[in-house]
Amino acid sequence: MFTERSGIIVWVSDLKAAGKHLEKYGNIHFISKRLHYAAMYVYSSRLDETVKQLQKLPFVKKVERSYRNEIKTEYNSNVPDKTRFYSL
Repeated sequence: MFTERSGIIVWVSDLKAAGKHLEKYGNIHFISKRLHYAAMYVYSSRLDETVKQLQKLPFVKKVERSYRNEIKTEYNSNVPDKTRFYSL
């Protein structure tokens, strides 16, 4: 039902050009006016192609991919629950 997407950070030199041209490569989530970057989501199946195309644009300084999908987000704790020792 949902397609896999990956996040990328695109560092730009021209914010106006970024707002106009980056939309066709993926979904723009946020554009920082102060730090000159755009956070966007692209399809994971076309991630490498999209990064290569973005790096060719004249206003793009650097493209970084997000490793959020690869980070473990399920935590388990083998430490016993200490809440009963602190109750009155």
